[in-house]
Amino acid sequence: MALMNRRHLLMTGAAALLAPSAVAAAEGYQIPKHMQARIVRIRDGFAPGEIHVDPGQFALYWTLDGGKAIRYPVGIGKEGRYYSGTFRVGRKAEWPRWTPTKNMIRREPHIYAKHAAGMPGGGPNPLGARALYLYNGGRDSLLRIHGTPQPENVGRAVSNGCVRMINAHVIDLANRVPNGTRVVLH
Repeated sequence: MALMNRRHLLMTGAAALLAPSAVAAAEGYQIPKHMQARIVRIRDGFAPGEIHVDPGQFALYWTLDGGKAIRYPVGIGKEGRYYSGTFRVGRKAEWPRWTPTKNMIRREPHIYAKHAAGMPGGGPNPLGARALYLYNGGRDSLLRIHGTPQPENVGRAVSNGCVRMINAHVIDLANRVPNGTRVVLH
């Protein structure tokens, strides 16, 4: 598939909005109206049951039947740390354990070295409520679609390469997406 033009993917917003999850309320985070997930129309040519990330719109699309998709706002990798490509969801985890990559520790040891042995799920763990592990062939790409304990960073380029979502949204997505799902980071 050619590189996506965001104007071509998103045609119109549908009236249906997805209800914010009880998880967001339990965390004390009220999802602003402009950051809520919604059902939108998409252009022809997208198969249902896929994930497409449009970095220019800070949006992730879970494609549905009938030329529609659920659009979730996301955060993406900082400049030079967002990687496009086609992947598969290799596994999913609830409140996943997190370990910074060797590159993260090398770039910013003052932030990441103390977590080299890993961090249990929950609390300040940067992977949030769920993680979808992206594989390229049979290998873990080290890229993730995951929640965040910092929902205010969604809609910005702030991560080390992963796609960040509001925890309520990543829970909803993880419940919909089976392992093996095709993921395209445009």
